[in-house]
Amino acid sequence: MPKITLEHVTKRWGGFFGVDDLSMELADNEFVTLLGPSGCGKTTTLRMIAGLETPTSGKITIGDRVVFDSEEGINISAANRHVGFLFQNYALWPHMTVYKNITFGLQELRDEMPLICSDYLKYRALSKAVLNVVDIKKFLGYAVDKKGKVDKDKAYLFLIDGFKISMSSAKELFELRFYEKSDEECKALAEAKSKEYLDKAESFKAALAAKGQQINDNGEYVDAEGNVMTKFRKLDKEEIDLRVRHVARIVHIGEFMDRYPSELSGGQQQRVAIARTLAPGPKVIFMDEPLSNLDAKLRLEMRSELKRLHLDTGSTFVYVTHDQQEAMTLATRVCLINNGVLQQYEPPLDIYKRPNNLFVADFIGSPSINFIEAKPTQKGKEIVLEVLGGRKCVFTPNQDVDLAAFFKERDARIAADEAALAEAKKQRGYVEKDNADRRFNYHIHMIGGDIEAEEEHDVPDDTLIIGVRPEYIKIGAKKGIPAEIYSTLPTGMETTVKVTVGDFVLTGVSYGDVDYKMGGKTEIEFESKKILLYDRKSGRIIADGELHIEE
Repeated sequence: MPKITLEHVTKRWGGFFGVDDLSMELADNEFVTLLGPSGCGKTTTLRMIAGLETPTSGKITIGDRVVFDSEEGINISAANRHVGFLFQNYALWPHMTVYKNITFGLQELRDEMPLICSDYLKYRALSKAVLNVVDIKKFLGYAVDKKGKVDKDKAYLFLIDGFKISMSSAKELFELRFYEKSDEECKALAEAKSKEYLDKAESFKAALAAKGQQINDNGEYVDAEGNVMTKFRKLDKEEIDLRVRHVARIVHIGEFMDRYPSELSGGQQQRVAIARTLAPGPKVIFMDEPLSNLDAKLRLEMRSELKRLHLDTGSTFVYVTHDQQEAMTLATRVCLINNGVLQQYEPPLDIYKRPNNLFVADFIGSPSINFIEAKPTQKGKEIVLEVLGGRKCVFTPNQDVDLAAFFKERDARIAADEAALAEAKKQRGYVEKDNADRRFNYHIHMIGGDIEAEEEHDVPDDTLIIGVRPEYIKIGAKKGIPAEIYSTLPTGMETTVKVTVGDFVLTGVSYGDVDYKMGGKTEIEFESKKILLYDRKSGRIIADGELHIEE
């Protein structure tokens, strides 16, 4: 599977930037999720890579092939990018059976492929399969109905999946009627048929040799030096059937081949759509919120299936979702986008443990992270913070931090960005971004309503924000900050608890089948070395560390 590279890719409509100067690399066999709020540019990014949307500028490479380059005027069509696309609404043909839905694209597929002799491969496979008498009788036994008769369609399916053969081959094995014969008769028949099939395979090979053509043991045409010959061609009927049966095994829909989409459940339709996408053997598979139409339980099951599918196929998956839980559980790396701008691109647990700005910290995690505004005073390595209406806490960072140096570097960076923007505005062709970026984004929960950072303009230079995940707040501490139980949401496995400290509302999580009395008094403390400290003005992370309450 190829890697995908995006270099300074931008897509805009007038002054609205759907994707703004995006650069990223998707490695071979990765499962990358494009995550972010609605309208942030996820689907636009996916469509540009797939060739369904033309970027305004930039360069996109799939493998060693440039598929788009605004400067060179290159724009390879979607049909020639060898990618598969799984849509949100499945897009199955209602008047076609499952089998025909999957074969539809294969019948039109034309590509440079090795020339093969399908008949040779078919009878070679049959010569081996027919000798497995015990397995054949076992598979046929699975197809016996309540009246003791063998269900032909079920028998075909068990033979196809058991020996990984085509429908025509399964029919030949079935017609031998091993289920009607004794073991001795079956053994004698199997040996005779094996020789017959092998002779038949060799006859195809000999016929080609008479024409001056050669094939190897894999059924591929080879030249005099033994090199495999290729040709721009279509798949034959046997190749198509083998591919359909293969993808049907992967997603467990072999028994639905003769049904129509209207006769399938939502999850089964989803599997058919996946099989149809996999059948042509695309280099990359794109998925645009493919599970959003399913109920919660089925969506959870399909996540597991998709993760297994990624491992089985060895394909590169690019997956769009606004569901952070979906992104966290499926991806090898998460690409988090906001307002068309890349915010963080790392493995999901790395993003969860160390979000690099306030937006990422706020977006990732359920229940949401707690933000606490703080006034700092640095004392050596430690930072004394005034929080929650005048209470004092000590933050001990895991890395050395010099707040004065950080603030100086921050101000210099902001000034440099503003100067670069002013210079860019002087350039010919500059387009003002209507959907302007914000430096920070967070909210602080209060009893009377949340404090929204987006509504504030004059930001103090030395104000910090503490980020505390709910699982790091211990409810019922012996010595901590006095609090009151505001609400509880027990699920059995865990209980989400909101507590109030003065006018501030904090969210904690207690694991196990515990509950709390609303209005009850308690104390809280912070238990972790993964408490996060952010700069209020720029929104950037400063450090992670421990937070202790001063006694």
